[in-house]
Amino acid sequence: MNNRIKEHRARLNLTQDDLARKVNVRRETIVFLEKNKYNPSLKLAYDIAKVFDSKIEEIFIFE
Repeated sequence: MNNRIKEHRARLNLTQDDLARKVNVRRETIVFLEKNKYNPSLKLAYDIAKVFDSKIEEIFIFE
């Protein structure tokens, strides 16, 4: 699974730490997500999409 977290984060001028705080995870979790080394739970995917005011499928690309 790929994702567009970094792109959306940059659009909103959020740091990895900012996003981590908004979705109640550690910054390292965001780092692993951006490197596609971690698959988020459905709740985390939903929370991230909500921060970006987007749909889950606009952030996470299932291949």
